[in-house]
Amino acid sequence: MAETTTIRVRRVYDEPTGDDGTRVLVDRVWPRGMAKDRAHLDEWCKQVAPSAELRTWYAHDPERFEEFARRYRGELKDPERAQALAHLRELATNRPLTLLTSTRRPEISQAAVLADVLGT
Repeated sequence: MAETTTIRVRRVYDEPTGDDGTRVLVDRVWPRGMAKDRAHLDEWCKQVAPSAELRTWYAHDPERFEEFARRYRGELKDPERAQALAHLRELATNRPLTLLTSTRRPEISQAAVLADVLGT
């Protein structure tokens, strides 16, 4: 079994830190007002993002987060998303991984769900 590494969730708008490790944007849509060179990304893994239908239904409503997380975990079994998730798991091996999102509340975002899935 690989060593446990740190998986963080942060806003893409926050300044990078020295302990971010690999920085991966996990949103399907590019963050509003963010210049590509200012994002300091190693990768943009939009294939792992939730479906447009699920995102629209969820609308970042805190009361829907548990159901969103349950549905999103189901979507992560879809072949394209499963492959992207495996890639993120590989990136997290032996090095910190920071999952970036543009949402105002990253603790109730798909990045938080991904961090939980990757950490288990």
